[in-house]
Amino acid sequence: MDEDVRDGDLVADAGTAARITGTSSDGAANILFELLLDVVRRHQPEIEPVLTGGAQKSISEFSPELMARVLSAQGIWFQLLSLADQNATMRRRRYIERTRGRDALLGTFDHVLTGACQAGIGPGEIETLLQTMRIRPVITAHPTESKRVTVLEKYRKIYLLLRELEGVRWTEREQQAILANIRDQIELVWMTGELHLQKPTVEHEVLRGLHFFDETLFEKAPEMMELLEGALRKNYPDLDFDLPPFFQFGSWIGGDRDGNPYVTTEVTGWALRQNALASLRHYRERLTALARSLSITQSALPIPAAFGEDLARELRQSGAEEVITQRNPGEPYRQYLTCVLHKLDATILRADGGDLEVGTPHYGNADELIHDLRRMERALTDANSPTLAADLVRPARRAVELFRFSTVRLDLRENTTRTTLAVQALWWSSEGHAEGEPPELGSPEWRAWLLRALARPLPADRSGEPLPPEAEETIAMFAQAAEIRGGLDPDAYGSFILSMTRSVDDILGAYLLAKHGGLFLDTAGTEICALPIVPLFETIDDLRAGPAIMREALAIPLIRRSTHWQGGLQEVMLGYSDSNKDGGFVASNWELAKAQSQLTRVGESAGTPISFFHGRGGSVSRGGAPTGRAIAAQPAGSIRGRFRVTEQGEVVSSKYANKGTAQYQMELLASSVLQHALKSEQEAALKPSGEFDDAMEALSGLSRVAYDQLLSSPDLVGYFQAASPLEEISLLNIGSRPARRFGASSLKDLRAIPWVFAWSQNRHIITSWYGVGSALQSFLEVRGEKGQRLLADMFKGSRLFRLIIDEVEKALALVDLDIARDYASLVSDVRVRETIFSMIEKEYALTTDMVLQLSGSAFPGERFNQFRASLAERLPTVNQVSREQVELLRRFRATEDEQERESFKSALLLSINTVAAGLGATG
Repeated sequence: MDEDVRDGDLVADAGTAARITGTSSDGAANILFELLLDVVRRHQPEIEPVLTGGAQKSISEFSPELMARVLSAQGIWFQLLSLADQNATMRRRRYIERTRGRDALLGTFDHVLTGACQAGIGPGEIETLLQTMRIRPVITAHPTESKRVTVLEKYRKIYLLLRELEGVRWTEREQQAILANIRDQIELVWMTGELHLQKPTVEHEVLRGLHFFDETLFEKAPEMMELLEGALRKNYPDLDFDLPPFFQFGSWIGGDRDGNPYVTTEVTGWALRQNALASLRHYRERLTALARSLSITQSALPIPAAFGEDLARELRQSGAEEVITQRNPGEPYRQYLTCVLHKLDATILRADGGDLEVGTPHYGNADELIHDLRRMERALTDANSPTLAADLVRPARRAVELFRFSTVRLDLRENTTRTTLAVQALWWSSEGHAEGEPPELGSPEWRAWLLRALARPLPADRSGEPLPPEAEETIAMFAQAAEIRGGLDPDAYGSFILSMTRSVDDILGAYLLAKHGGLFLDTAGTEICALPIVPLFETIDDLRAGPAIMREALAIPLIRRSTHWQGGLQEVMLGYSDSNKDGGFVASNWELAKAQSQLTRVGESAGTPISFFHGRGGSVSRGGAPTGRAIAAQPAGSIRGRFRVTEQGEVVSSKYANKGTAQYQMELLASSVLQHALKSEQEAALKPSGEFDDAMEALSGLSRVAYDQLLSSPDLVGYFQAASPLEEISLLNIGSRPARRFGASSLKDLRAIPWVFAWSQNRHIITSWYGVGSALQSFLEVRGEKGQRLLADMFKGSRLFRLIIDEVEKALALVDLDIARDYASLVSDVRVRETIFSMIEKEYALTTDMVLQLSGSAFPGERFNQFRASLAERLPTVNQVSREQVELLRRFRATEDEQERESFKSALLLSINTVAAGLGATG
């Protein structure tokens, strides 16, 4: 749903004929529903009444196989509805741009730069900011996407065909042909199993991630840069901006070892090779198309002398001068591109592990290809064809700048439990430590040893005591990074993310492992680490400790030298999911905001600015929120043009599966970061307010008390396991990673994703609201009318508080206590069931009452028209599926017959898929 197009911007729907018109999703949705019914009538006519609302009996009376077909049809319908919404969003945006101009469209560069120009911000300030901007969405393999790639491809075709139906040129016959094509794609989805039959490997996840680059991102990211260039030209025509490649993608897929034993150095090496080949093959395809276009003859457009010399040199070095000139006689640009393509082919062969003959021309790195394309761009400009240079060559050059020879920058990630074991193994293997115990972790003696080990030059002979296999593998991860940095693309790696960072010693330990892996620039391994070490603060306690840890870390000379060499920044990652699981929704949001403000000041004081990597998920509980509003609510001065954020699971496909949506999402992210950097420190809604901060501190503490009371109940784990599909979710095979970090069965070791996923499936959704009502009530009990006025002022004047309340209200609209009670009936112990459910029921009533009093809504979600309309379409079916899921869980768990259990499993897993699709998020 487009967060930045308001209902007031819409025009009336022009009807629901075969051609899609207007700006409502109704026309497309009606067409898609009728086509789905056509498919159902053909293959399973007995389930049509269930879809149309005319069923005389519950589907629980159907056979397991028929239940699965019903759930499959309902899941397909939710996906088709999402396509209709995306199609309508793009039509609305085009309508606004057409009728009011692009600068009236929120979430665009034109809107931001028009406002900046009107505010008196000069071109010099804009240029300086652009030179320091660094935006990087990071695609992860977090297991929250339940759609297979083959199914995604079919939905993509349906979306494109919907676009075709907008055309006014089609005859009735041609419209019917398009509709038949859509029906065929729906039929193919119907006959293609949506469920993963086997758990995906990391290799599958790598290829799935690259799918979005092949489909949309390689093409649309350079076009997004062109949109910025156009907005700059329009608002600052007197300055010729040379845009740096500030927008690049990162990835964790194939590099994230935290709790995933299947990510090894071998797997990481394979992922890096696939990443490289994806970009190189795209360039080959793109430049081949460019060569076909540039059929310019020397007689029609004489080439500049300098380019003629460049061409002659390339032809000589190619070893195929005669063949090239005979194939394209008198066509200098085609000849030049043929030389480029020959070098690119050799580069692809090398990246794929092939051997090149000595002297074979090839590209050693992306900068060499960029240089060649710039030469051709300059030649066309100098030959008085600047538009050909800008429209045809520059997008190709921009693609290489953005994606380099690696597509993404691959982060490595491991947790401190593993890294500490590896560091302790180094202690044991070092001279004099063959026996005995290392100093106690956290002790002055342990810190002293770490600093001595980092200051001591690496020995020439490193064949000391052998390390345990786990420690060898951890150090091999760093050694691989050192090796790759000297290869095809020095930027193939991004950073090393240190999960569960709890002390400076943890950070120093990571530096020591990097040293032993050969990642220091000097041979002795004492001066500078080339790979950025990024601490990840996840829990509430970690977030609170973060500023003190970083103040101490940035005072250590090695870390200061390394961050200076890496670009003068220290990056810190913030965990939204775990902090929410740890402390609840309000406490998590407040502690994250506080940590950013405090860490920003720490960086300023240390002379090393701190930038932030936001570990957000798709759901509200895991940091998911409308992009523009989430960035706008970040503390003033905390971004300054530098922003990294994870794109996880279903978020990736919802944002990047379709070209128009992908371009919009990239521009929205980049323009929001640009706007925050330009305006945040002058905006009243972000200026520190002692009164507001004091109130947020109180609300955070009060909400956490209520949340902790629930989590500390000895009955909660048993209730949660029985009253949700927590254990069954693992059967979905949607990710290679185990649900628990260390295989333990405690709530503490359960990852945040299945925690959120299961609470959303059972419609309790406590992760997005629990504790808010108690906090607001207690606050008002203490502060009375003054507190009520203060909360009203915060609702109007605090961007963070408003975002929290808005997202809580939307979450409340998704909760259904009648259905939740059905799930609770799965808990066999009556005392446990009544104890936990009554706590949730009471807090829900209180939270609903308090939030509605504050927001002025008559019911949850009233203020959000598009959100409410979307729910109205989806909730009746979601509610039906949820109730059927309860019965499926009951029967699946009750039977001991393996064959009967298998017959229910498919329907049960489809019900989980369908609820996730209907609610719009898994985890």
